[in-house]
Amino acid sequence: MIGSLLYLTASRPDIIFSGCLYARFQEAPKAPHLEAVKRIFRYIKGTWHLGLWYPKGTGIETVVYADSDHAGDYVDRKRTSGICTFVGCCLSSWFLKKQSALAISTTEAEYVSAEKACQQALWMKQALIDYDVRIDDVPIMCDNKGAIDLSKNPVQHSRTKHIEIRYHFLHDNVQKGHISIEKVSYVDNIADILIKPLKRESFNNLCLSLGMMEHIP
Repeated sequence: MIGSLLYLTASRPDIIFSGCLYARFQEAPKAPHLEAVKRIFRYIKGTWHLGLWYPKGTGIETVVYADSDHAGDYVDRKRTSGICTFVGCCLSSWFLKKQSALAISTTEAEYVSAEKACQQALWMKQALIDYDVRIDDVPIMCDNKGAIDLSKNPVQHSRTKHIEIRYHFLHDNVQKGHISIEKVSYVDNIADILIKPLKRESFNNLCLSLGMMEHIP
């Protein structure tokens, strides 16, 4: 059942959080986990008509949304990072990843997620060059002011000492102008749907922001 759900996340980003969450309990599943997975299947049955919409003639402006749920895992308190990339109004890639190390602060968790988003943005820029499309700057939307400040000036930030040197790859690319870090309200951070459970209204609004619409034959 979990394998089927994970396969379906290739076209249904709205279930990627719940599917990956219960995939962590495959070694020793219990009755509550089975009930939760059945609930996901009931949701899919009721929303089979929804899918990602890719309209013709969309632009090439690329935007990456990054978010992190600090200490969101109640078992080991590790964070989950979520990233989604848009080309024009179309969702082109998305993924979430449970990080292997604990984050000391929310700023650190968000900064590491932004660094992962930076890698995705640079890869997207290089992929578009193959189609003779060149983008000077890719904005990364982040809802944490501390992470944004840290990306611009890590030396004077009090939380810098807790972050590994390799994550300052983000700062280097900000300084070079390859990417930019911009503030977005946590309500409008689309990557939020990938990393945490949400209330029905917020979930439905973010599904629309992902580009999921009703299929009309």
